[in-house]
Amino acid sequence: MFKKPNCPVIAVEEHYWDAELSKTYVGLESGRPGPQMDRLFDLGALRIKEMDEVGIDMQVISHGAPSAQKLPAEGAAHLVRGVNDRLAAACAANPKRFAAFAALPSNDPKAAADELERTVTKLGFKGAMMHGLSNGTFLDDKRFWPIYERAEALDVPIYFHPATPDPRVGDVYYADYAKDFPMVVRAAWGYTVETATTAIRMVLSGVFEKHPKLKVILGHLGETLPFLVWRVDHAIARPGAAKTISFRDIFCGNFYVTTSGNFSTPALMCCVQEMGVDRILFAVDWPFVVNPPGVKWMEGVPLCDEDKAKILSGNTKRLLRM
Repeated sequence: MFKKPNCPVIAVEEHYWDAELSKTYVGLESGRPGPQMDRLFDLGALRIKEMDEVGIDMQVISHGAPSAQKLPAEGAAHLVRGVNDRLAAACAANPKRFAAFAALPSNDPKAAADELERTVTKLGFKGAMMHGLSNGTFLDDKRFWPIYERAEALDVPIYFHPATPDPRVGDVYYADYAKDFPMVVRAAWGYTVETATTAIRMVLSGVFEKHPKLKVILGHLGETLPFLVWRVDHAIARPGAAKTISFRDIFCGNFYVTTSGNFSTPALMCCVQEMGVDRILFAVDWPFVVNPPGVKWMEGVPLCDEDKAKILSGNTKRLLRM
């Protein structure tokens, strides 16, 4: 059992699949039968058993990629409402073990904003997660700003999570190696590029100027951006920019990062140095990553117990008001 500081352990990027929504997925995104799929569809005994084995007290559960981001606008709101209601029922059955981030029908932004408000105010959800691009459009586009306006008003975060890269990017960047190294398109690199690009575009878009209290979460220790924050900030400010902007101020002031699927001590310490320990949240990325390595790793990171406790649950409790 994990030798943790005197605190609970809350994991904030732990996935599942809804049976109805997952029927809309095709190709590689439709999954393959096996133990991982069994875990994705479990919202009960198996999930709790594997949490208990390593000392995870609570999961904040979110739908896996591509979630609702590829649904057509027509009918999406109704389908996603059912998805969130079923997740809420699972959380209500185990309220001390499960909380939730909402899925959002992003291709109907007004409905997505309304669904965010419904799930937060009526179902007790802690925010929302969106994945990759929304039918080929980056999520910084102004059509999606009603979602961020509502998130700011509700004081809940939006978690930007990867999905399979746009096919045009896949053809140019990864096709030569995708057959022999299929994960290069996904968790090994493609996911990181897509999500880091979304985050940078969000900063450049001006959405944080209009909604300065908007809170964003990135997984995988920030999709490389803590390592690059100095260079991005410095380069964007060079002559030729359309306006003065501090990437560092916005990234370190509006973003949080989680440890999901990236149990690297040097990378963690980079995040602590660049962003501060108060902006780091514990996560595993279950079931795409199994629980034991992530939990065991936290035992040995070179931080004091007070800082470990912040990462393991304190920061999450504060951000999500738990």
